[in-house]
Amino acid sequence: MSNDKSLKGHAAMLAANVLWGLNAPIGKSVLGVFSALSVTTFRMVGAAVAFWILSLFLPREHIDHKDMLKLFFAALFGVVFNQGMFVFGLSLTSPIDASIVTTTTPIITMIVAALYLKEPVTHKKVTGIFVGAMGALILILSSQTDAGGKSGSILGDILCLVAQLSFAIYLTVFRGLISRYSPVTISKWLFIYASLCYLPFSYRDIASIDFQSIPWPLWAQIGYVVLGATFLSYICMMTGQKLLRPTIVSMYNYVQPIVASIVTVALGMDVFGWQKGVAIGLAFLGVYIVTQSKSREQLEAEGKL
Repeated sequence: MSNDKSLKGHAAMLAANVLWGLNAPIGKSVLGVFSALSVTTFRMVGAAVAFWILSLFLPREHIDHKDMLKLFFAALFGVVFNQGMFVFGLSLTSPIDASIVTTTTPIITMIVAALYLKEPVTHKKVTGIFVGAMGALILILSSQTDAGGKSGSILGDILCLVAQLSFAIYLTVFRGLISRYSPVTISKWLFIYASLCYLPFSYRDIASIDFQSIPWPLWAQIGYVVLGATFLSYICMMTGQKLLRPTIVSMYNYVQPIVASIVTVALGMDVFGWQKGVAIGLAFLGVYIVTQSKSREQLEAEGKL
């Protein structure tokens, strides 16, 4: 791989994770005005429209009828449950806690891959999972409700964790489906299905909003959640996945809690104690250990399976 392509991949993944990291404090601010259901619907419908418009400028791709049904279930795990649970969790917990939980995604994905794809469970994977789990446990146990509403909550952290599990299932179970079509085509249908799932439950909330009274700064924040943290971040992530090895891609999850912590503490939206610092360190260390383990293909090539 040329240095130019590698540099482009690193820049894309850095941009994607900075966008996601900023989404924690910005999304939390939007949730102070709108319900979690409304914000999730804004995100689903807005991204669906953006990806549909982008697809008009790209070669048309035919999708097999059988795959359309699979895309619906992929949308449930990859978008509806994933982003829905995250937004509801973020409405209850702190931005820092939510961003720290996202660093467990590679660990959870490894577990699901071992169960579904029969990937071997190595000593490094077990060690990494244990270390990462300790970080998550410290985070949940240190969540308090007596810090002026600025700290996290156990329920909120658990919902964010369920969101990561849902995304891990999406990446693993629907791996073949994702590889058959372009990222834009996949994303377009995922967000269309997700919008159809949310609108029946959120239309009353949306209809009751007085859009004319929304100030421009709040519109900018909503725009960021839809276009920055969803549409642009997905494009950047897809670019990085094409140009970098999966291990390197997953390592960029570390950027999210760092960005979220800096912004939320600077704005006085959260408190940062030593427990969160330890949780971040353990989560990072756990993910690093897991991503250093060898895949099934590598072990088979070495004659160890």
